Order: sequence, then structure tokens, then C-alpha cells
Amino acid sequence: MTITASLVKDLRERTGVGMMECKKALAAANGDIEKAIEVLRKQGLSRASEKSGRAAKQGIIYSYIHPGDQLGVLLELDCETDFVARTDDFRGLAKHLAMQVAATNAQAVDRESVDPALIERERAILMEQARSTGKPEAILAKIVEGKIDKFYEEICLLEQPTIRDPDRKVKDLVDQTIAKLGENIIVRRFAKFRIGEN
Repeated sequence: MTITASLVKDLRERTGVGMMECKKALAAANGDIEKAIEVLRKQGLSRASEKSGRAAKQGIIYSYIHPGDQLGVLLELDCETDFVARTDDFRGLAKHLAMQVAATNAQAVDRESVDPALIERERAILMEQARSTGKPEAILAKIVEGKIDKFYEEICLLEQPTIRDPDRKVKDLVDQTIAKLGENIIVRRFAKFRIGEN
């Protein structure tokens, strides 16, 4: 199948990946744009995992104030070089992440940064709820663990579905940017402020 320039352009606009990478992905997917997106996502994940061990000591503190000035987010996003920290793609990622925090109940960056006491409290509550259903004790632990995974998805920024595309996780967005920019990127921390909240 011939890969047309308009097909490559369409894939590039949908993914933000370079022209040559889009052309190769379309060739690998026999011109099927959805399959090509999957090819690019897999490549992005492998590239991101290759870069994950590299030190990220540059970056930005990004501030987002929601219209109406009642809600604000500060987010630290790190990368390897100040050159990448100044790019539009990096700043665009920071903006998207800050808006994600503003719009959701994100309390931690990832599972490792969640307070273990919070998880144990949640697990105890979920176990009591599960027991009240009258289901056999043998399956209660599986039910609770499934609900704990869902709880992590609600409170961990990287595990949440993105606000713009619920079929993609925030981690996928970060990995896509890592693949595009060629540097390790780490969401270090964030803080959310809302008028009237302690």
C-alpha cells in the first residue's frame, strides 16, 4: 500500500510524532492509521523506559490559575536539560498536567508517593463494605484489591485518564512527550490551592 502525504500528515497531527516516524509506523501498519497509532505508542513506551534511569535535574515550576481566580495549581516538571525545559512541547505538557490536577482529585503523582496509611484505611473501609454484601470470604480480598486499584486510578495523577482523551492515561501522555523530546521527564510534585480549603 502507498503511504500518502495526507495520511502521514493526519497521523502527525493526531500524535505529535515526527514525519519520518509516522511514515514508518504507517508502513508497519499497512496504512491503517489506528494500528499506526498503536505502533507509535508501543515505540514511545519502549523509548520512555530506556530513558527512565537518566537524571532529570532541570525543568520548570508551572503555575496554572483557573478562570475566576478561585483555584490554582503549582507543578514541578523535570527533564534532563534546560534546552528541553524551554520547548513548547515541554511547557504544553506542564500545562496539560496542571489542568489535569485542577480538574481532578489527584492527590499524589504515582502509587509510590501515596501515604501507605491512607491505603490501609481505604482497604479497611472497602473490606467492611465487601463483607456486608454477604459474598464468600474467599473472594472478598480480590474484590477489595480491584477497588484499591480503582482508588489509585482516581488519586494518582499518572494513572488517571486524561481530561482531553479518557481512553489515554496521563502516563501515556508523559511517555509520548519523552519519546518526542528524547529526554527523561519526571512529574516531581504538585500542589493544588482552592479558596476556602485548608
